[in-house]
Amino acid sequence: MAPQTEKSSTCCSPRFDGQQQARDEVIPTRDGVHLIAQVRLPSGVFDMGDFNGDGQAADGERPVHRVQVASFAIDATSVTNAQFAEFASDTGYQTDSERQAFSAVFHLAFAGDDDDILGRPPQAPWWLAVRGASWRRPRGRFSDIAGLDEHPVVQVSWNDAQAYCGWAGRRLPTEAEWEYASRGGLEHTRFPWGDELLEGNGAWNCNIWQGTFPTTNSAADGWLTTAPVRAFRPNGFGIWQTVGNVWEWCSDRFDATYYSRSPLSNPAGPEQGAARVIRGGSFLCHDSYCNRYRNSARSSNTPDSATMNMGFRTLGR
Repeated sequence: MAPQTEKSSTCCSPRFDGQQQARDEVIPTRDGVHLIAQVRLPSGVFDMGDFNGDGQAADGERPVHRVQVASFAIDATSVTNAQFAEFASDTGYQTDSERQAFSAVFHLAFAGDDDDILGRPPQAPWWLAVRGASWRRPRGRFSDIAGLDEHPVVQVSWNDAQAYCGWAGRRLPTEAEWEYASRGGLEHTRFPWGDELLEGNGAWNCNIWQGTFPTTNSAADGWLTTAPVRAFRPNGFGIWQTVGNVWEWCSDRFDATYYSRSPLSNPAGPEQGAARVIRGGSFLCHDSYCNRYRNSARSSNTPDSATMNMGFRTLGR
């Protein structure tokens, strides 16, 4: 099975041949206990989209448009390995990667035998399709999540995130809700903390790539792959790491032209389309090829694709 990338998300989060569909099934479960800390946000109105001209046209970050969102409570952090393990233990749920017996691993993080590599996309050969990679073994079969309880769960598809939400009595945020939360009360800024990537003293504000992509990562921010969900500092709303670290699934279908017809009140995305929105960028983002670690940045993937840099957070009313 050869991994593929699409122009709108090349390098960021590969999809794989044969992966196109959302799962439609009943998840055997009892009511789950969602222990991720919450931040209650009031209803509000904000300018959604790329105010600074940083985005790529194919991503559809423009036009900037006014959006109103109702009050909601959102996870202060991404869902963690420990919390997802509770769900998996309680339900016996198998993720898409576990069912398919492979997933996407970045080449510098690979932990397996050479014959575990099933393929790689020619346009992004740093991504490997790895036999045995899953949320329990995110870098391949010689890896595990021991000691990573407070890191974000990865190798989870949109389908998997939806299944978790069903167990927890939660839902995925719309991308309008996600962006409103990520901005932390600041209007028009690139990042949750302002417009400058680094602090005045050169300190990093998020977990992204430092060095020469894709061969050398100095890990100047302290992390080669995922960081704990409370690394760095929260935004003005008290929400941690919406940009960098891991891409986060949203509920919306992706359409690069949607902003031109998006309604003012509580937009929920287009009614048609196979791909689902991901937001926030990841530890693999670098401005030499991908500056999607911004409040307004958008990308997408198919609902049953999973990678070692995609996770999610949830929302409730």
